[in-house]
Amino acid sequence: MSPTVIPSTPVIADIGASSLPWLATTVYDRPFIQSPAHHLRKTQPRPLIQNLARDNRLSCLICSAGKKTRSLHLRQRLPVQHIFHRLGSIAAFHHGFKKAKIVIAAVLVIVQVSVTLPSSIWSTLFVSYANAVLYSPDAKVPRTGELALRRAIPANANMKAIQDSLEEISYLLRIPQRKPYGTMEGDAKKALQIAMEQKESILFSIPEELKEKGTTLFASLIDGKGGLQNLLECIKENDPDKVSIGLSSSLETVAELELLQAPGLSFLLPEQYLTYPRLTGRGVVEFIIERGDGSTFFPSAGGEPKSFATIQVVLDGFSAPLTAGNFAKLVNEGAYDGVRLKCTDQAVLSDNELENYGYSVPLEVKPSGEFEPLYKTTLSIQDGELPTLPLSVYGAVAMAHNADSLEFSSPSQFFFYLYDKRTAGLGGLSFDEGQFSVFGYTTVGKDILGQIKSGDFIHSAKLVQGLDRLVLPQEDKPHQTSTKKK
Repeated sequence: MSPTVIPSTPVIADIGASSLPWLATTVYDRPFIQSPAHHLRKTQPRPLIQNLARDNRLSCLICSAGKKTRSLHLRQRLPVQHIFHRLGSIAAFHHGFKKAKIVIAAVLVIVQVSVTLPSSIWSTLFVSYANAVLYSPDAKVPRTGELALRRAIPANANMKAIQDSLEEISYLLRIPQRKPYGTMEGDAKKALQIAMEQKESILFSIPEELKEKGTTLFASLIDGKGGLQNLLECIKENDPDKVSIGLSSSLETVAELELLQAPGLSFLLPEQYLTYPRLTGRGVVEFIIERGDGSTFFPSAGGEPKSFATIQVVLDGFSAPLTAGNFAKLVNEGAYDGVRLKCTDQAVLSDNELENYGYSVPLEVKPSGEFEPLYKTTLSIQDGELPTLPLSVYGAVAMAHNADSLEFSSPSQFFFYLYDKRTAGLGGLSFDEGQFSVFGYTTVGKDILGQIKSGDFIHSAKLVQGLDRLVLPQEDKPHQTSTKKK
């Protein structure tokens, strides 16, 4: 066996006595060929007078107390030990100094880059929620037509506060495992407190002719079977199914009260659009869809397959009065009876874009949180603008673009949007969000939309609710932007 060579400038780390046997058999790449314990064990102390050799023998006593290790050092150290100990200290200091240099260098690089880069670059690297809502997974947008329609009602501020508290419970209810029932209870109590303290203000906002109905609904909201008191009891039972049912009932009552508080538009239309048809509230259109090839529809809720199916759409004149008004007028005149449908991957369109009737209404989009709609302009979703009536809902109903100008909607062609989150941004928003005039949502028969095929047709379309909210224009219509059905 070749003799062991020890480098002239060794570097030693602290070695516990209990680990010496293991270290003795370990081969080190640098700076030792063999471990320092191997050489320490082979070093013999020189004889010392007065039995000092016994007191200064090489040993390391390890004491453990409360998971702490204490080393009992000798009063005096052998020369070899003293050298290795000092070398170990130097090595530790050198190692720490190298780490410090790396950290300082990294800090200097970051500071230098931050000074040289323009602010526009940093704004793209660190994008806030408001500046990139299309790509944010936390974007809170309505996922159902019912929720979007409820939020679009221009109601009393106190009712909106109650609605916000209840909708917060619906978000908390989506947590898959440990649901925060304590937070839910706090939100329910807050909604109940607002309702009790602001009763007079809430009922005062209801027109006199609807006051009796409003009083009945308010009593149901407080103490009814699906009221806030019942919701509190369901939350205390920690039963998510009961909470979901009670919450849905309470929100429906809230929406009914809000509709009573909003008998008309909360804003004035621009003067140049006063000659257009307009819907000053809500309306309901019922479609009867019939198969073009004689096959049948299969309702998901059960029932017998039939060659026709019923679809109901709620029109929202609060957010899109011109678009909804033009559509309601066409439906009331029977313009869509017998119209064929054609399908794409994401939409079911009415096949009547070449017909010369209806009004070419300007593009109409109401931003969320704003008082009135914008006309002839789209929204910048990437800059944080969200519409009150989002397109990113399965069953959303919107007008197609005008063939001549993107600033106007088609006079009559509409489509059902078949939203699919797999083709949307990370925030769950369609890449076409804010580009079309959405004016309503499918509330009945959403399961039928996916079964419609090209060649199926609208057997009939009727305005079953909202005719009293439809305001028809005078005879002096603007010829440059509208045409009449021949």
